[in-house]
Amino acid sequence: MFPHKKTAIALALLPLSLHSFAADAEPSKSLEAITVTGDWLGTPTETKVLEHAGARSIVERQQIQESGSASVRDVLRQVPGVQVQESNGTGGSDISLNVGVRGLTSRLSPRSTVLLDGVPLAYAPYGQPQLSLAPVSLGSLEAVDVVRGAGSVRYGPQNVGGIINFVTRSIPKQFAGEVGVGVESAGHGGGTKSTPNLFIGGTNENGLGLALLYSGTHGDGWRQGNDKTSIDDLMLKGAYRISKTDDIAISLHHFEGKGRMPGGLTTAQFAANPFQSDRPYDEFTGRRTDGSLRYTHNDGVNKFEMLTYYTDSYRSSYLEQEGTGANANRRRLTTAPRNYKTYAFEPRYSRLIDSGSVVQEISIGARYLKEEASETATRSSYYRPAPGFDAYALAQPAYQTSKGGTTAHAFYIDDRIDFGNWTVTPGVRYESFRSHNDVFTVANNRITNAIYPKIDSNEVLPTLSVLYRMSERWTLFANAGVSFGPQQYAQLAQSTTSLHPEKAKTYEIGTKYKGKSWSGELTLFNINFDKELQLARSITGDVGQWTDLGATRHRGLESALRYDLGSLSDALKGLSVSGTYTYTQATSKAGVFAGRDLPFYSRHVATLGARYERGPWTLNADLYAQSKQRSPGSPDDGARYITVEDASGRLGDIPGYGTVNLRAAYDFGPSLSHLKLAVGVKNLFDRRYYNRSVDNNGGKYVGQPRTVYLQASLAF
Repeated sequence: MFPHKKTAIALALLPLSLHSFAADAEPSKSLEAITVTGDWLGTPTETKVLEHAGARSIVERQQIQESGSASVRDVLRQVPGVQVQESNGTGGSDISLNVGVRGLTSRLSPRSTVLLDGVPLAYAPYGQPQLSLAPVSLGSLEAVDVVRGAGSVRYGPQNVGGIINFVTRSIPKQFAGEVGVGVESAGHGGGTKSTPNLFIGGTNENGLGLALLYSGTHGDGWRQGNDKTSIDDLMLKGAYRISKTDDIAISLHHFEGKGRMPGGLTTAQFAANPFQSDRPYDEFTGRRTDGSLRYTHNDGVNKFEMLTYYTDSYRSSYLEQEGTGANANRRRLTTAPRNYKTYAFEPRYSRLIDSGSVVQEISIGARYLKEEASETATRSSYYRPAPGFDAYALAQPAYQTSKGGTTAHAFYIDDRIDFGNWTVTPGVRYESFRSHNDVFTVANNRITNAIYPKIDSNEVLPTLSVLYRMSERWTLFANAGVSFGPQQYAQLAQSTTSLHPEKAKTYEIGTKYKGKSWSGELTLFNINFDKELQLARSITGDVGQWTDLGATRHRGLESALRYDLGSLSDALKGLSVSGTYTYTQATSKAGVFAGRDLPFYSRHVATLGARYERGPWTLNADLYAQSKQRSPGSPDDGARYITVEDASGRLGDIPGYGTVNLRAAYDFGPSLSHLKLAVGVKNLFDRRYYNRSVDNNGGKYVGQPRTVYLQASLAF
């Protein structure tokens, strides 16, 4: 659909042709006063959602708290089209994040651009986009902004699954603070976990603002082996108003996390006790230090932004690996210490051109990004697990080391053209990157083999979005674009064939309404992958090889509705209901699994909620439900698409389930420093459900049982 050269020329000429067309046409509605926007993300608002020409959802702090969420995973489940897997497998720690959008793979969230205040959260956005370490904590967030479409021009790479921006609490204009804590205890496993948070800040008369944010997670989960979680997330934010048109903001952030990981269970183990774990050594640890500096000039007509950031990340893990053949029923302990550093420089300039009947905002941006990666893999000799045995004491010599890196340049231009009730935004992004990964095989402290895979790639990524305003409260939209994902370091090292950047064409059409008593949205989407890469593994979870899966298609419907019943009758004042429903069909279009569902996503996902506020009381009831998922095995293992559970617990269909949550809260008001107390229960009926993993720590994983929680906060 998008021949590169023709598209680039057409996009360049489109603003001129639209300007001429609009100048001759009588607009159906005069435009309101407009100022330059520049940053599409920035501070998320309901107006931005309504005016965005694509599917977009914002979950604000009040909704986060009232949902009883204890992690960002809980929050993202409230967004249509977003599916979140419980932590499992080698991404089974509380530090990881497993998010899939529109049927895309969720394991460690590789298909979406995930940001914290506009800064990528991945260790290395190009070479290692996975979030086995997700350095973000819920207590510091003001909102979660999920752009599921029409964002690939400005943000990337790995944006086929949209953009997820975690927005931290802003620096208040007056001195203010808040301290809070959440405590939850599961009905099985005996785990108790606390989530403390602290916020304090303010701005003086000279325009200098400071804020300190802390959020943590400490305690045990609901399974054996899912314990000793310790997460500390500290951020210092500063801002200075240089003049009426110029601002500077700085952020210093440090995250440390550690936690043990329960193992996957076989079918027999799960039947005996789904909360057990026979992986006494598996754990994950990571830390990240980052800083960002942002300068902004905005005079209403011109907006210039300069963002630069630096990240220094470390992650490591202990994982037991099952032996095969002569080493059957034996294990070995593996570790994977890795270091990553990223530096980036991103300028953006936006110019508002108002010719009366037509208003244009032309934005030009660029990125220079440099990544460095150092990875090591070690393993012990095989051993037989036994009481009193300490695998940590075994020698773990390195068997592989690697040094990787990426230098990336990106340039983009888009033109938002407003005329009458229409907004048309053509744009194009150009990505150019060079990646390498020097991989060394080591034995007895000597290099026995070396490979030096590398790739140079240049990609043109056009987009076009259209918005039509039926009224001030009702908009229609459509968009089409191309997204891509570059080769990752692991893919370069674990492939015997010449791979390629993944590219996908995405399409959306939908509508949004924001009224006084009700609001809603409806979106139809279609994603076509020309080729998608897949890590082929055997049933034992060996390292495997990256191969071309072939063409895949993701299509479906997303919807959301909220209604304030108080508008119907005074007797219902304070009562509102909401719901979401998503239908997704993600299938292979090539290979032996052609026409069959892709693994680990649900075709149907729905939520239903009710909120009642009366005086200082707030009551919430929420239902979450998803249909079955597939774990059919790898198409490279043969033509069998497995639907019946196997003995390992890795393969076979995963039944759907539904859970009910309740919460009651009381606000004591200013007389007690706005003390707020809440009590709630998750999975009220203790519905037993599970998921699976097929990686090195594969098997069945039980879901969260009935869990009681308490919340308390104090503002000052």
